[in-house]
Amino acid sequence: MGRDDVPAERLELDLRERPLDDRRGGFSRAAATELPLRGERDAGDARAAIAGRLPDEQQARSPARLEVRAEAPAAELGAVTVPVEVVRRPDLRGRKPADEPFRLHGVTMLMRVRGRIAAVVAACAGVCATSAYAAPPQGFQADAAFAASYAARNVGSVSATTQRVSCYAPEVLYNGSLGPSQGYPDGGSTPCAGAASTGEILGSFPSQDVSNPPLRVKDFSESDLHVDPTNSQHLIAVSKWFVNVEGYNHLTGFYESYDGGATWPQQGHIPGYEGWTDNSDPVGAFDPWGNFYAVVLPYMFSYLRTGQHFFLSPDVNPMLPRSGMGIAVRARGAPTPASWNVIRSGSLDMVARTPFSGASVFDKQWLAIDTNPRSRHFGRVYVSWAIGTSDAGLRIYVSYADARRNGTHTNWSPPKRVLQQTLRVGDNGSLPRVTPDGRVWLAMSSTRGLGAPYTMSYTSSRDGGRTWARRRLIVRHDVNGYKNTTFRAAFGEAFNVGTRKVGRFYPLYAVYENSTPGGTTQLFIRASFDGGVHWRRPLQVNDNRGAGEALQPNIAVAPNGRVAVAFYDRRLPCPVRDTPEATIAGLLFDPRAPFGRVNYCINTAVQFYTRALKPLGHNIRVSPHTWDPQLSSPHPECICSDGGFIGDYFGIDSRAGLTYTTSVETYNATGENPGYHQQQLVSKLRTP
Repeated sequence: MGRDDVPAERLELDLRERPLDDRRGGFSRAAATELPLRGERDAGDARAAIAGRLPDEQQARSPARLEVRAEAPAAELGAVTVPVEVVRRPDLRGRKPADEPFRLHGVTMLMRVRGRIAAVVAACAGVCATSAYAAPPQGFQADAAFAASYAARNVGSVSATTQRVSCYAPEVLYNGSLGPSQGYPDGGSTPCAGAASTGEILGSFPSQDVSNPPLRVKDFSESDLHVDPTNSQHLIAVSKWFVNVEGYNHLTGFYESYDGGATWPQQGHIPGYEGWTDNSDPVGAFDPWGNFYAVVLPYMFSYLRTGQHFFLSPDVNPMLPRSGMGIAVRARGAPTPASWNVIRSGSLDMVARTPFSGASVFDKQWLAIDTNPRSRHFGRVYVSWAIGTSDAGLRIYVSYADARRNGTHTNWSPPKRVLQQTLRVGDNGSLPRVTPDGRVWLAMSSTRGLGAPYTMSYTSSRDGGRTWARRRLIVRHDVNGYKNTTFRAAFGEAFNVGTRKVGRFYPLYAVYENSTPGGTTQLFIRASFDGGVHWRRPLQVNDNRGAGEALQPNIAVAPNGRVAVAFYDRRLPCPVRDTPEATIAGLLFDPRAPFGRVNYCINTAVQFYTRALKPLGHNIRVSPHTWDPQLSSPHPECICSDGGFIGDYFGIDSRAGLTYTTSVETYNATGENPGYHQQQLVSKLRTP
């Protein structure tokens, strides 16, 4: 068996004998002097060929079969208590029970990934991603060629979220601020003062129990974007809508275009869930008739005097559940920013709410909609997310409903746990996808916690989500944390399915981060062309030769089968001092003064492939200017810590011969962003 290969015979992990390793950042622990926080939903994705395989799909074979029989049953979810404060540092040596109830929490997601334990490599048994890869199959690309590719490939882009001014009244006010010398040229909260131009309702709202003044939404990060299958000129994207980044105070908002992404006249926060402190993890999808579904994760927290978050605080709006899984539907032709269907049977349209079977934590939701007319479950909406009492106890659940042409839907099915898992290993970051035959594929990431690698695995359902197959492995991989800056490590995985068959099967594609021998983060892609039984050798996605990292991948598959992988790219140095580009990037406001620094500033990039994963040219730059991730960076944990945030993922979609991305930028090119806030850049280029 080659060192990069999964055994060519059937492989299913025996979770009792060799538990899945994990790396999902939501399982990190607090550092010394910090209260235990989970870092806001910091919740993140990760062959051999069949007969008739393509020449480059051949793999080495293992002489023996490795098969796993049954998975160990997981512990029952227990009751959860929520004391006001925990000041004792968590035990990082494993003596403390992994399923201990949460106390203080930052909600749903990855903390910064710190050092990794080299010894785990010995336990990989041939299924780990190796850090010794050949060159990317398309060859290396000179930095100057990558920099010029934006113009050479006729990429167009607009700063979508600077086109309107949005405001809303938050449930919990937070006025903490950091100054220009700390990288926040326009920090803190800003009263709306009549500046809103979106036409949205500013507050107060029916779900709130307080009346606070509206604040201006100034920062926008973590995004998802989709093209309407009934009208390729119609796009909707969703993102976090921040009124105070230092306090991580946000709702989910949206921006909508009717002219192929040139202008974004409809913008605002998604209504209905303003009664919670935050709602998080923006994600959406169109149904077959052009109605757009958004799934939000509303949750409560209050602020301690230090600025830290008291997760699930009983003092905030006690008439509402502490968290939930909420649905908002924007029906086709919706005329105003407030035109969302959020009420069902007289109450908010919620798939589930906490506590759920004794579990107090929901994390990282995602959804997929079956838009395939040949499918028996045409129009079915699948929502997946993690539920648990601790990071190590998170398990993946799925609920579904059937969409209707008029923008309504049937009742949500009772949430069903799709897989069992061993104790002290958490599942998170689930990604559902549907192939044209109606089969639902669900990838997820598993981890033991801080210092452990991640295992990307998958399951599938042939009966519309009622039953699920056993877990199968995609890859184990390791990330040592992003270098030089303070924004946290994120999912590091993406998953999608083909729209056209290769041979007898629809392809499966997995993209993941992995560390090189020098400790920098690079991206790799694998594919399966036989229904996930075998996976081809990994291919490096980023084609730079230097030290610049590639991170936070996402993947889209066009109707013609073309594959597009988007990612953040750090190969280009920050602009040098006393240049127009340095002024545009706002580097004078960065206390680290990163002029000319390598592996620090960021661009967005895309790599295209055929359905058989043959690269189509080199990486393409899709951001016109390099930007600084330290400026106006949200603080998921506390204003008192330096941990920052640029989102845990960003959006991409391909349709009608075009590929779109929506990603963060902080620059001020033409006076549109004088505060150097995190804005959403929508870029468009032709799909080859």
